Amino acid sequence: MLKSFYLLYRSLLDKASLLDGLAPLMLRLILAPVMIIAGFNKLNLANADLAWWQRLLADENVVAWFGNAQWGLGLPAPDLLAFLAGWSEFLGGWLLLIGLATRLVSVPLAVTMFVAATQVHWHNGWFSVAPSNPDTSAAQVFAWLGSDVAKQSLEASNEVAERLSRIKEIVDANGLPEYLYEYGNPVILNNGIEFAAIYFAMLVSLIFTGGGRYFSLDYWLRKYLEPTKDYLP
Repeated sequence: MLKSFYLLYRSLLDKASLLDGLAPLMLRLILAPVMIIAGFNKLNLANADLAWWQRLLADENVVAWFGNAQWGLGLPAPDLLAFLAGWSEFLGGWLLLIGLATRLVSVPLAVTMFVAATQVHWHNGWFSVAPSNPDTSAAQVFAWLGSDVAKQSLEASNEVAERLSRIKEIVDANGLPEYLYEYGNPVILNNGIEFAAIYFAMLVSLIFTGGGRYFSLDYWLRKYLEPTKDYLP
């Protein structure tokens, strides 16, 4: 009985494997626009007042942020690193979108997300948007496991809820609530590592899975170059 169930299970998995390219495709479609616009905004590509070769360089404000130790990252060679980061994200994002050299481009992109998480967002904790309800906060799970940091996060959620309530009271009394809330309710930005860490995990996944079967140029290129080989997932 157990063996029959297992064989059925394996048979279903084998049939479902024909669609295993959907998972990396979804990761790529989420990551690509994020990386493209992040790289675009680090470069001078949109500045029509500069010479063509200057438009290929990193924006001077980004360079200053990369190099300044007081209010920026304090990195060495900020011109070079900002240039590399900008083009890694911009070109890498387009390559992710079409699924070409997926494993290769995911490596420098994962590095940029790791640097962003550890150098930019780390001191703000995990959440990108501060939770305002401790009952629905993901920190609740770790609080159940006895984490003091998680318990502090839940206490902070009550403080966040109080401040958001005050903001809404002020807007209701003095502002234009229908206009201000038209596109959503206000939140408090915590600017933690959450998004950078999630993107990092997604990119690490792509390093090991590649662009995916059927839905990437990597698949069809290998199919052309090595027609006798099975697809390497």
